[in-house]
Amino acid sequence: MVNYLTIDEQALSQRLMNYRREFHRYPESAWCEFFTTSRIAAHLKLLGYELCFSDEIIARETVMGRDESSVAKAQERAISWGADFEFLAQMDGITGVGAILDTGRPGPVIALRFDIDAVDVMESQEDSHRPRFLGFASLAPGVAHACGHDAHASIGLGIAEVLAEHKDALCGKIKLIFQPAEEGCRAGKAIAESGWLDDVDYFLAAHIGMNVPSGTLVCDPQHFLCSSKFDLHFTGKPAHAGIEPNAGRNALAAACTAVSQMLAIPRHRDGMTRINVGQMHAGDGRNVIPANAVLMGETRGENRELNDYMYQQVERIAEASAAIHGVKVEIKAQGEAIGLHNDLEMVELLETIGLHSGFSHVLREKDFGASEDAGYLVDRVQQKGGKAIYCLVGSNLTAGHHNGDFDIDESRMLPAVKLFINAITQIHSTIPQEDVVNR
Repeated sequence: MVNYLTIDEQALSQRLMNYRREFHRYPESAWCEFFTTSRIAAHLKLLGYELCFSDEIIARETVMGRDESSVAKAQERAISWGADFEFLAQMDGITGVGAILDTGRPGPVIALRFDIDAVDVMESQEDSHRPRFLGFASLAPGVAHACGHDAHASIGLGIAEVLAEHKDALCGKIKLIFQPAEEGCRAGKAIAESGWLDDVDYFLAAHIGMNVPSGTLVCDPQHFLCSSKFDLHFTGKPAHAGIEPNAGRNALAAACTAVSQMLAIPRHRDGMTRINVGQMHAGDGRNVIPANAVLMGETRGENRELNDYMYQQVERIAEASAAIHGVKVEIKAQGEAIGLHNDLEMVELLETIGLHSGFSHVLREKDFGASEDAGYLVDRVQQKGGKAIYCLVGSNLTAGHHNGDFDIDESRMLPAVKLFINAITQIHSTIPQEDVVNR
């Protein structure tokens, strides 16, 4: 068994909690994480990491679901919260930060990913909600860390601290990517296509909670769903609803037709498929034929073929609905996720070290049942010859993910830090230098 690094667990656990509560208090939606990125970058700079921003880690041409008006408002808010102007300039409008710790000694390149965005939900205002009565509830109405990404960012900073402290005991390079816009699967593809991970030999990522109880580690979650996120923009013609309704072209009617037909798409015999319409906005007044309507939805499938089947049906229905009502429609892609398959070598590694990292139970498999744009990162590393894994860190929750009552068991962050640190140490001690992928 590998000799694990010495960690002051009590002090580190307190810092993790402090990080998490700060991030929780200042939540930011996808592509709007300017304050969060600034705070993370400030900590990493003090630790001596080489920092990478913007086009260094994100391929702009493949960015999805980014709204310029929301970004501009988010930058102003981040400044009011105290974001560092130097880091804001380096971001150049694109959030997220990559960090490199180069030991100066030959060895593998190991990358770890932590998503940092919040969810567009209203956090509970009940006094019984722990973030509220302890004073770290969301300061942004309608935005909350209701998925655990505040914990992910904190775990990443904890790992960064331990690695920097023990740099002399390590070899090779370690890359940390603090990813924006995981919600809606909007940034994974853009990070993968930037090439920042192309030299990586080993890649690790995790999610906290996911219906896994505190103390349990799931090494090889199964059934990651492929997904396509889309907006349908219907454009018609306004008219007075009483005097000449026949002169109008009703975009809202077209959108409603599309919704009813999309929800009726036949499910596929070859596997699980899903569709959801989460939002629709339309019209200007009760006595005006609606000239514009926007519909926001998503498809999912247990493989790419099944998801493509659902999305092709959406495209067909959107065009037909527009034609029926004499309006135009534009389909805009807003996010994508592909499947994810872990490498057996990495699964066995986590099984070996799980009980030595603060977990009381280690499971090999459990259904994931959702989508994760880390699939693009895992796939990129694997396509370039590296090994990758995505695991689940159990945490008792006060409510389900994306629920305003959501809260985590903060004590579960420390085992996550130890797990990744122990994985890095184990890789260094067991992988012969000649087996390291040279690029």
